[in-house]
Amino acid sequence: MNESTPTPSWLDRISWPVLTLLTIWLSLAPFVPEPHLTEKLRMLFTGTLERPIDIFDLFLHAAPWVLVALKLRRRAQTRESP
Repeated sequence: MNESTPTPSWLDRISWPVLTLLTIWLSLAPFVPEPHLTEKLRMLFTGTLERPIDIFDLFLHAAPWVLVALKLRRRAQTRESP
């Protein structure tokens, strides 16, 4: 690889369909009575997110969104590279 080509990342090996399904699934799970991500974000904004299990749940259910953001950022950076 030459210097202008970015090195492949572990993030590049995650396919968009897999990441999309994972994001939808973990964002909506459990489906009843309310998705955990919605519940944990509400708890965060109201200041009641205190228990370690709730904090872990927030990180678990939000992790795919972080991966999507990182993957989009990486794609934008590789398109900007000369």
